[in-house]
Amino acid sequence: MIQAVGLEKGYGTQVLFQNVTFTLGRGERVGLVGRNGTGKSTLFKILLGEESPDSGEVIFPKGYVVGTLKQHLVFSRPTILSECVTALRGENAEFEHYKAEKMLLGLGFRVEDFSRPPSDFSGGYQIRLNLAKVLVSEPDCLLLDEPTNYLDIVSLRWLAKFLREFKGELILITHDRGFMDEVTTHTMGIWRQKLVKIPGTSVKYFEQILLEEEIYEKTRQNSEKKRKDLEDFVDRFRAKASKAAQAQSRLKLLEKMPELEALSMMASLDFEFTFRECPGKVLLDTRELTFGYGGETLIRNLSFPILREDKIAIIGKNGKGKSTLLNLLSGDLTPLTGGIQRNVNLLIGHFGQTNINRLNLENTIEEEIMGADPSIGLQRARSLAGIMMFSGDLAKKKIKVLSGGERARVLLAKLLARPTNLLLLDEPTNHLDQESVEALSLELRSYPGAVVIVTHSEAMIREVATKLVVFHHGKAEFFPETYDDFLRKIGWEEEADTAPVAKPVESKPGRQELKRLRSELIIERGRELNPRKKKMEALEKEIMALEAEQVALEASLIDFAAGGDSKKIQDSSQRLGGVKRRIEEAFEELTDQTLVHDEIFARYEARLLELEG
Repeated sequence: MIQAVGLEKGYGTQVLFQNVTFTLGRGERVGLVGRNGTGKSTLFKILLGEESPDSGEVIFPKGYVVGTLKQHLVFSRPTILSECVTALRGENAEFEHYKAEKMLLGLGFRVEDFSRPPSDFSGGYQIRLNLAKVLVSEPDCLLLDEPTNYLDIVSLRWLAKFLREFKGELILITHDRGFMDEVTTHTMGIWRQKLVKIPGTSVKYFEQILLEEEIYEKTRQNSEKKRKDLEDFVDRFRAKASKAAQAQSRLKLLEKMPELEALSMMASLDFEFTFRECPGKVLLDTRELTFGYGGETLIRNLSFPILREDKIAIIGKNGKGKSTLLNLLSGDLTPLTGGIQRNVNLLIGHFGQTNINRLNLENTIEEEIMGADPSIGLQRARSLAGIMMFSGDLAKKKIKVLSGGERARVLLAKLLARPTNLLLLDEPTNHLDQESVEALSLELRSYPGAVVIVTHSEAMIREVATKLVVFHHGKAEFFPETYDDFLRKIGWEEEADTAPVAKPVESKPGRQELKRLRSELIIERGRELNPRKKKMEALEKEIMALEAEQVALEASLIDFAAGGDSKKIQDSSQRLGGVKRRIEEAFEELTDQTLVHDEIFARYEARLLELEG
């Protein structure tokens, strides 16, 4: 349990959030959403005690342990296994190496890696090691800020399963909405400096936010119309003796009416790539492509065409050659054998980490954008900078003072400036918020040219790609179908490698004794679970009825707002607020009941399996 009361935080004149109050209930897994710069990571730091709020407090139960993923890399042990074991807690920690092994396997390490020192691994894998240490420590609560950035698809699928089964509390920040909605029970977001928490997915959260803003705007417009009518009456009849009393009455009413301010537009990224037609069906054709480093072959005899409207995702575990293939397609690398035939009218736009590192640090943002295509001129460059949220004088900032995320946005602006018919994108979403990722996905899907993208986001793969290049079984192969087709027909063989190291099994009881024990366990399980099942069913029925009432009240409220009936608006708003509160309470009760039910069921299942084992 975590309770935050009246938190406020700002820097100088910029207010991040005000009066943030929420409770993290037992077993809740919460996705924290909001635009970049709204204060999500700052709220994390306050919860962790790394920053102090301007006002308000955070309350933890006594002895409550919070685990978080630290970006600071400090290791004290000679091997990754011994380093991971240091995070084990409890009296029997020294005998539970299998837990550390399970975590490391799940996060993409191999058994032969266990004896290697942490310094042998890349920064991304060292952060994975930190993540393994957090998970194996079994804290009461996990605060994870973008844990998916350094994980491949296989490790992401493992982590999603782990978090769904995690018995403690979780607050998660991630740009991968599909991953978030797969593992969370609730969503809370920072929106217009306030925090709203609801049961359900981020999709449901944003639908609710949009509906509330639509109701607010209709109410505001109706209030403005009524205010104007009152002002006109007062101005017209104030001087007439016969109407003076009525005018005075309306003037008092006008003074009591609250003025509702129009909502400001929220800044967001906007993507519209500059497409130039390429004659011919095939843009690029790889033939028997082979490439490797230092004697290790990453790609062998790979052949596939890229047609002018193809949407291809390159997928697989990290370190297998996905980015290398993208650099071969762009011409940054030369194949060892085989070749790549390119259409003479091919225009490539390439987004990758190496490209970000090639930005001229002394250039301003607008100068760097103009460098992508000098013909666009200063006005167009500033417009593109504004689209990437560098409006006004921000476009004059030098590249050297920008963060990694800001430099990534500059590179995206350069891609928008340059005419293209083939986009090569290497993890373009790592520094974007969820709304920007969604906007990019929609633009890529409708882009008239071809797209080849490396991404770990299963949601984006499903949204954009119709074909795949898959790194698996020790090779790269072209798969001309969707990701779901791949999972159904082939799947990830590496997922079987994440099984924990086996523990010794005790001798089984006799057949008759086994039968008796099994029967007793099933009866005992029924006695514990049946009352909870009835309570859960009652809560589900209540929630369905309340949600139906909520829909009816929201529809009525829109009608009343349009008709200007302030009394009915007030009554319906109060009733709607009560219904929403009860829905949230009922969802929290249902979540608690479900978690306890599942915990009891899992406990009995484990005991039954032990009997049969």
